Amino acid sequence: MNVFEQRSRKEQKLYHTSQERINYESLATLFSLITCLDFLERAYVRGAVPEDAYATECTRLLGQYKIVSKLVTDPSKPSPYYFKDVDAFMAHFQMDHPAAAHRLALGVPATIEHAHIDATATSSSNGGAHIVAEITQNFITLMDALKLRMRAKDQLHPLLSDLLSTYTQVSGGSGEARQKLLEWLITLNKLSASDEVDEAQAREMLFDIENAYNAWFKSLQNRV
Repeated sequence: MNVFEQRSRKEQKLYHTSQERINYESLATLFSLITCLDFLERAYVRGAVPEDAYATECTRLLGQYKIVSKLVTDPSKPSPYYFKDVDAFMAHFQMDHPAAAHRLALGVPATIEHAHIDATATSSSNGGAHIVAEITQNFITLMDALKLRMRAKDQLHPLLSDLLSTYTQVSGGSGEARQKLLEWLITLNKLSASDEVDEAQAREMLFDIENAYNAWFKSLQNRV
């Protein structure tokens, strides 16, 4: 065996420092999360996963992704350990997972994106009153946040997610208004936690939220 063969058979270390090991582990974790999410999305579409189990697992994966992505996506730091965003990460590693990419862009499970409208949810005296109050409060809270000049993603994203999770569960939420809310959720989800929407975006977002709220309120009056 010559020297070249001996060197080629020698175990090659992927990292040489503890920090490099941590960086590679973060990359591997993000890779596995995206792969698992894609499998989950496809299984859900085929009806192989019950809706409640899908929602629970998808929420868990999205939560883990939000944590790990902060360790991997940073345009101010050099590669190969950091990437501009998750799209650059997936392109670098040739990850053809469109279902996962869509879910990551939206940031909420498909059960919220394509919620089953329950026409009876607002008809019963107890459950109906509760859901109406919750949706109304979520609308008002988000509109107040924008009027108080809250602009950061970590301020607005949770409020919009809470609104969508309730708004899409009942009739009265128009498809056009719901689509606008989903588009804003995607816009916010693309930002870093500390990033902010600009004033023009804030005004447009408030306009869309107010229109959705007015449509929601009008639908309630029509039921009386």
